[in-house]
Amino acid sequence: MSVQQYDAIGEAFEGFKALPLTRFGEVPSFLGMVGDVRGKSILDLACGTGFYSREFKRRGATDVFGVDISVEMIAAAQDIEQRDPLGVRYEVGDVAELRPLERRFDIALGVQCLNYAEDIAGLERMCRNIRRSLVPGGEFFVFAQKPDYRFDCASLDTYGFLCEPTGEETELGPRVQVTALLDPQPISILGTALRREVYEDSLRAAGFSELKWVPIQVSEAGVREFGQDFWADLLASPPLEMLRCRA
Repeated sequence: MSVQQYDAIGEAFEGFKALPLTRFGEVPSFLGMVGDVRGKSILDLACGTGFYSREFKRRGATDVFGVDISVEMIAAAQDIEQRDPLGVRYEVGDVAELRPLERRFDIALGVQCLNYAEDIAGLERMCRNIRRSLVPGGEFFVFAQKPDYRFDCASLDTYGFLCEPTGEETELGPRVQVTALLDPQPISILGTALRREVYEDSLRAAGFSELKWVPIQVSEAGVREFGQDFWADLLASPPLEMLRCRA
């Protein structure tokens, strides 16, 4: 499901990061949760065009390796690396079938990654592969659809997105269509809003511990640009949430 839809997007995916929800909510929240990466190695899973790979390399990570199932996404990431070399490595790969890597990493990132598992078995494979790729005590940081989101943020389009249930239920949770309201052409992606216990059970079964859910915040820059009232609906019904855990 996810391969073809992301292959069709390519470098246009970079435009997601300019939308208000991403620019002032997702990005500062995720960077803040991960924290200081100086001197650390990072495995960026479902890295897309490499936005976070590049950002953490600039912030002092020693070794950053990005993996994505989409050939076109990796091609776009490598093209950006060629234009602005940072020393980030990229490879096409499926997290559910991730090959044994040549090293273990201090940190793994999973931004909109686990929610593309096809079933419980696939999700558990993903979690085991990620756990295997981390040093003992390494951390895994997840960013995804809020598990119990009720699709009730009436003004979500104001922040640059639509999030709509398709009506299909799976053993993981409801299928969801997310549309980024890019100009001139909106981009829609299908995924699954995993239930909270599905995340927690699969991660613990893979050997992760110290699971902690972390809410997204709006940055001070976002409040300065749009005002506090602009963000009221989003903060009352946040569609996204983060999770951190330890190997």
